[in-house]
Amino acid sequence: QVPLVESGGGLVRPGGSLTLSCAASGFTLEHSAVGWFRQAPGKEREGVSCISSNGGMTNYADSVKGRFTISRDNAKNTVYLQMNSLKPEDTAVYYCAGSWGTLCPAAHFWGQGTQVTVSS
Repeated sequence: QVPLVESGGGLVRPGGSLTLSCAASGFTLEHSAVGWFRQAPGKEREGVSCISSNGGMTNYADSVKGRFTISRDNAKNTVYLQMNSLKPEDTAVYYCAGSWGTLCPAAHFWGQGTQVTVSS
C-alpha cells in the first residue's frame, strides 16, 4: 500500500493554476513534515516546497517562490500545493513525501506522483 496519494494534476495552459493534494491513508500526517518534489523528463528530481508538521515553517525553491503556496489541513490529513502562474518549465511529475520528523526536509515515505503538464 502506497503511504501517500497525490491528486490534482492535469493539463493546464501557461498562466493557469492547479492545486495538488497529498493525502495519507491509514496513518496520520499530523506529526510529519511534508514536502513536494518534481521530476521533469531527462532531469533529476528537485525539491519544490516543504511544510513543517504544524504548518509554522515553509520553504520554496527559488523557481516557484511567489507562484506556489504549500499548506496543510491536519484535520483532513492532507497537504496541498497551490500552483499559480504556471509555466511550461513547471511540467513534471509531482511527488509528495513525508518525514518521520516534524521539520523539513521530508523524504522518508513517498507517493506515486501526479503528472502536471503546462502547455498551450
